[in-house]
Amino acid sequence: MAPFASGAALKSDDPASSSLGREFDFTEDDFRFLAKCAYEHAGIALSDNKVNLVYGRLSRRLRALKLPDFKAYREYLIANDREIENFINSISTNHTKFFRESHHFDHLHANVSGPFGRNRTPGRRMRIWSAGCSSGEEPYTIASVLARDIPDLKRHDVLILATDIDTEILTKAARGEYQPAALDEIPPAYKPFFSAETRAGREAMVVADELRDIVRFKRLNLMQDWPIRGLFDAIFCRNVMIYFDAPTKARLIDRFIAQLKPDGWLYIGHSESLTGGHPGLKLMGRTIYRKTG
Repeated sequence: MAPFASGAALKSDDPASSSLGREFDFTEDDFRFLAKCAYEHAGIALSDNKVNLVYGRLSRRLRALKLPDFKAYREYLIANDREIENFINSISTNHTKFFRESHHFDHLHANVSGPFGRNRTPGRRMRIWSAGCSSGEEPYTIASVLARDIPDLKRHDVLILATDIDTEILTKAARGEYQPAALDEIPPAYKPFFSAETRAGREAMVVADELRDIVRFKRLNLMQDWPIRGLFDAIFCRNVMIYFDAPTKARLIDRFIAQLKPDGWLYIGHSESLTGGHPGLKLMGRTIYRKTG
């Protein structure tokens, strides 16, 4: 198993975790072990300035498991493979919103979904991957662009694969329910695909079934094997690779290129870059690349 393959980001420091008095013994050996575990299982590079972060986030697991210290937690991790998933979920977070980095969706409309929608040949196929989908805002944004550009959507084989390493966040994403304020993030042209409703006695913004029907949420660790068949018209992997070291990032880019159709598109985050470029990709816009060759 591995942590960052799906796009989670390291959580910000907990104020309580930086206090001088600590509830649990936490040694340098403990941190080194956990950092090694994070890197080997998820490609996450935990630098020394993440000590308080790791302590603050994992202390919750120690309390839940009623463990006396981090040495005991290390032993528990070794003996229980399933705890790796909880470990990854604990040190990762998912900060995102609808139409984040909106120029990517403008480009998707102009170069991918728009041309597809203008071609009236029935039964054509489109695949888009949201790698590191977090709580679902990104794949549902993509789905709304596709639904607006392809009026006869059900006549075509159109699907969005949405993956993340965090199982808890995937469960939330699949529900398609968000805080009412999320509706403010939706441009007017796309608001018909979202509605304000009352669910379980509380107000929520709800994603239309039309969008949910074309999104498939799956757990996937980007550092492991990808049980994926076929190639993608576009891959979104945004604000994920910033947490990887250079060799891990280079391997991931190579794998993404192999999963793209000829002339397919790769969208990365605003704080990420392909230093020195890549022979298999051509920069076509701000953090927008096209497969070449």
